[in-house]
Amino acid sequence: MLPELDKDTIRNRIARRIAQEFHDGQIVNLGIGIPTLVSDYIPEGVRIIFQTENGAVCAGPKPEEPDLRFIGAGGRPLSILPGGALIPSDLSFGLIRGGHLDATVLGALQVDESADLASWMVPGKRVPGMGGSMDLVTGAKRVIIATTHTTKKGEAKLIPKCTFPLTGIGVVSMVVTEYCVMRFQEGKMVLTELAPQVTVDDLREVTEARFETADEVKTMLAVEEEVHQ
Repeated sequence: MLPELDKDTIRNRIARRIAQEFHDGQIVNLGIGIPTLVSDYIPEGVRIIFQTENGAVCAGPKPEEPDLRFIGAGGRPLSILPGGALIPSDLSFGLIRGGHLDATVLGALQVDESADLASWMVPGKRVPGMGGSMDLVTGAKRVIIATTHTTKKGEAKLIPKCTFPLTGIGVVSMVVTEYCVMRFQEGKMVLTELAPQVTVDDLREVTEARFETADEVKTMLAVEEEVHQ
């Protein structure tokens, strides 16, 4: 049986794990929702250049006193770190489309076995638009998905084939949920890490997509740090 986790644990676990993926000096774009939390968990000594679609380079954390001149693409107040800059949107999208981002972290409604991503519209429901997602998934070198493993109704998000409108085809590099880490390797979804108290059989019950298991499935990185928060 899968462990029951509260909302904050889920969101911060996913963000904390993704923060382990980056190397000093990389340029990274964070989407809205859980991805915005990733910047809170970058390991000490690692300096990441965070970029936002609307033109912030070296975006920092949310300041204690928000300055409404500095707002991220998702509407969240941010700070500008020393050495940072504000640039026009066309130049910002030039950075994205020109392949200068090492990674983007986005949420997802669905990810399928072919690494396709649906992240911006549920047919018949009013939800936010795609923003710069289509540019990001084609321009960034890695697309990392931060998402809960299932919907609020318990429906699988990792499925055989996306049924919602697509953001990108074959673009996903890696998926991090509260239960596991999946990577796309040689065109296949592969389980590489499991959270504590989660078994492969548990995971298959809530994952409709077919996936393989790595030769060595490791314990999900950074989860042990939850007890020290």
